[in-house]
Amino acid sequence: MMRCLIAASLHQRVLVLALALVLVIFGIYAARQMPLDVFPEFTPPLVEIQTEAPGLSTEEVENLISVPLESAVNGTAWLKTLRSKSVLGLSSVVCIFQEGTDLMRARQLVQERIATVVPRLPAVARAPVLLAPLSSTSRAMKIGVSSEKLSQMALSELALWTIRPRLLAVSGVANVAIWGQRDRQLQVLVDPDRLAAHGVTLDAVIRAAGDAATVSAGGFVDIPNQRLPVRHLSPVETPEDLARTVVQFVGGAPLRLGDVAEIVEDHPPPIGDAVINDGPGLLLIVEKQPWGNTLEVTRHVEATLAALQPGLHDVTIDPTIFRPATFIERSLHNLSDALILGCALVALILLAFLFEWRTAVISLSAIPLSLLAAAAVLYLRGGTLNTMVLAGLVIAVGEVVDDAVIDVENIMRRLRLNRAAGSPLSPFRVVLKASLEVRSAVVFASLIVALVFVPVFFLDGLAGTFFRPLAFSYLLAIFASLLVALTVTPALCLLLLPNAKQREGDAPLTRVLKQQYRKTMPAIIARPHWAAGILLTTFLLTALALPRLGESFLPNFKETDFLMHWVEKPGTSLEAMRRITLQVSKELRAIPGVRNFGSHIGRAEVADEVVGPNFTELWLSLDTSVDYDSTVAKIQAVVDGYPGLYRDLLTYLRERIKEVLTGASATVVVRLFGPDLAILRDKAAEVGTAISGVPGVTNLKVEPQVLIPQIQIRLRPEAAANFGLTPGQVRRAATTLIKGSKVGEIYREQKVLDVAVWGVERVRHDLAALRQLNIDTPSGAHVPLGDVADLEITPAPNEIKRENASRRIDVTCNVSGNDLGGVAREIETRVKGLSFARGYHPEFLGEYAARQASSERLAWLSFACLLGILVLLHVDFRSVRLVLLVALTLPFALIGGVAAAFFSGGVLSLGSLVGFITVLGIAARNGIMLLSHYRHLQQDEAVPFGPGLAMRGAEERLVPILMTAACAGLALLPLIAKGNISGHEIEYPMAVVILGGLITSTLLNLFLMPALYNRYATTTASSL
Repeated sequence: MMRCLIAASLHQRVLVLALALVLVIFGIYAARQMPLDVFPEFTPPLVEIQTEAPGLSTEEVENLISVPLESAVNGTAWLKTLRSKSVLGLSSVVCIFQEGTDLMRARQLVQERIATVVPRLPAVARAPVLLAPLSSTSRAMKIGVSSEKLSQMALSELALWTIRPRLLAVSGVANVAIWGQRDRQLQVLVDPDRLAAHGVTLDAVIRAAGDAATVSAGGFVDIPNQRLPVRHLSPVETPEDLARTVVQFVGGAPLRLGDVAEIVEDHPPPIGDAVINDGPGLLLIVEKQPWGNTLEVTRHVEATLAALQPGLHDVTIDPTIFRPATFIERSLHNLSDALILGCALVALILLAFLFEWRTAVISLSAIPLSLLAAAAVLYLRGGTLNTMVLAGLVIAVGEVVDDAVIDVENIMRRLRLNRAAGSPLSPFRVVLKASLEVRSAVVFASLIVALVFVPVFFLDGLAGTFFRPLAFSYLLAIFASLLVALTVTPALCLLLLPNAKQREGDAPLTRVLKQQYRKTMPAIIARPHWAAGILLTTFLLTALALPRLGESFLPNFKETDFLMHWVEKPGTSLEAMRRITLQVSKELRAIPGVRNFGSHIGRAEVADEVVGPNFTELWLSLDTSVDYDSTVAKIQAVVDGYPGLYRDLLTYLRERIKEVLTGASATVVVRLFGPDLAILRDKAAEVGTAISGVPGVTNLKVEPQVLIPQIQIRLRPEAAANFGLTPGQVRRAATTLIKGSKVGEIYREQKVLDVAVWGVERVRHDLAALRQLNIDTPSGAHVPLGDVADLEITPAPNEIKRENASRRIDVTCNVSGNDLGGVAREIETRVKGLSFARGYHPEFLGEYAARQASSERLAWLSFACLLGILVLLHVDFRSVRLVLLVALTLPFALIGGVAAAFFSGGVLSLGSLVGFITVLGIAARNGIMLLSHYRHLQQDEAVPFGPGLAMRGAEERLVPILMTAACAGLALLPLIAKGNISGHEIEYPMAVVILGGLITSTLLNLFLMPALYNRYATTTASSL
């Protein structure tokens, strides 16, 4: 089959080159059209259900809303994990589905399940809402809106009715949450004593305000030739209009709302707040859909804001508080630079080795053709061009040229020998024969490279999501290069090389290298025991160094956008959090290089934060011109200056990865499960004490699922009955005066304003005032609330979290100054040493657990693939000895990889492990090419087995092996030389391992393998 393909390519060489040109054009088009993002989508499909229940306590939310919803959706097809969180007035149920589940289908299944339970939810609860589908890095932008002239309510109207609708219309935007929103509301503030003085009941006020703010349909009137609609104009548009509404008539005179209550235009109690650059404002968080392109969404949002700007007088809009597109642009730029520089270095090394422009051009043509072919396939599959895809292409740059180099070098050598022969063959036959001569080894080597990468495709969870695109793009480029070597390379060789002036002898660099090689090799080949000794020594040193390497999951990312969780004690008010946030804002903005600051406190309506008012996130961005590490250290010093709070300093990507792994934003998570909250809290405190002394543990936090003060009203039915009151009457009156009740709405300039009846602040500001709250009785008298109900302050949970139908609490920490693996193992040991009651147990989650699971899976799959490689080698060589010799090249690569990791920081990340996989394929490829050439010399050229064979084969393969290794190594050099910069965080440790493995595998292949072959290989050609 290969003979037919190569022969057809040689016969139709012009057509082949034309098709190659078409591929280049389409590949460039595909690369320009592909969506750009920083990482592949790494969040599993999930559906979040939020249910507002204003006024319900945390336990009531759990029992009446969260648990029924959990029961309804539990058992949904492909459901993997079910989590819920209940806080004051809000339930959040999150359904996490198995990877690969169609998100739209999952949402439909969940919606069907929810519909069955909605009728059984309490009347006070609003309808459950499915949040818009969000991506793993859902927050595409944070936009600060502030003004020195406009009030918070005016800003909220502008944001809610002007800015937000325009932003939601941008393609790819899923939601725009507004923190600090103050909805304008017409409020009827009643004082029970004032009502009593006028002889007016609370029910009469509610009825009058509701009737005035009711929108009713007018119907229509038919006349002979026309139908005329009837519209009832609302008499209320302003507080003054509402104040003129009649409540009742006293002695024939109207008594109006303004006579018995205070009518104001204000906002309801806020559930969240925002601080923008040291002052009040709004924080708009733009969230994108999973299929949205971050760069496109960002640019379109910025264009929309620019279009709105002329109408936003006296309003300052800052769209740069958090802009992940900046990191994406910087990362892709850095990786693109590395790719271009790598290609340039490969071109230089090929020119140095080949020293002939035609052969260099033919070899280099494999790079654009292979990479653009990979880009075209990714585009046709609907893929995204992200840093992992680019990393796969960067790693492949040095290898895609290998097949072409091997082919071109062999064709050149055969053409030179053919010219010197007495009866030369036609160039067509020489090129065909020379191409076929190395095809078997190249094809098997490419298959082994593919087999080595198979374990990466079977990684699950976050690791698989990250590294599968890298492996896929890498293999696409490798197989494209194989196809190019079978078609385009022979065609170009036949066109350019036969009539080219042949150089006498080797290129200058090649000549020098071969001279030195000839001087060195005879002594090594003559002493195979030295080769075996060196090999055993390096194995021993590697074994000693391996346990000393630290472990991590993924590196820290060099983002210039930072977030800090800023958490006070549960129960802290919004006002207290605002004061603390304003203070830290001033301190952080005083640091040189901090460009701007934004924070959101508490929560917003229909947003992804289900927290209390004690929870704040601080966001700031750095100027790229300042020193990164020193500025981060100054920020950390400011953060550490608030020891009374739980606080941390993270980049957004790091926080999102942790959140996806465990549902918590920490590196190590000990999750405790059990039915009783009191026992869980006690055990969590015990676990926290046990792990607090582990070296390297920082930001230790026992999840604050604690008891907070709650005013509890317990009705005394007998006492209420004595006054003619039912429980419902008491509850409705108390709820209206304490919490407020919406009675209608009005429409003004296409905006909707609620109308609410509420008690004046005097009657609801403390427990004593609540006890004196007057309740109307049917007889017209009034009774204090304290006479018909017991009011007391009792402890209540601030939040309740559940997972897979069980309550749970987390103990979390980050790791600093020590390796992740050592700290996590010590934590696990200490926690397992504690005793747990029946029905309670711990689980260990976080980055280390994910890394261990991935490493174990990778190890077993790699072992299976190693067996597959050995089988493939035996199919090719049909010799157990040669198979074992090739197998020896694999540890050659591991030696250099371990050494490189040891000297470059001493930490093995998941990227390093993938680097080991990559370099194993490269090492096996070089070993196969050397041993295949030995076999060719014995079988086809009748070279007798012995030192002469070992020397000649090694010398003839010296240049191809050095060229392929140099190309692969130099292609990675820009990644390593620039260090751990934006876009290189995952690829840098991987490139270090690959380069180290390349160096040792190349040296050992060229210097030790010939000696080992001479000593241990089969002595006769027939036995091969």
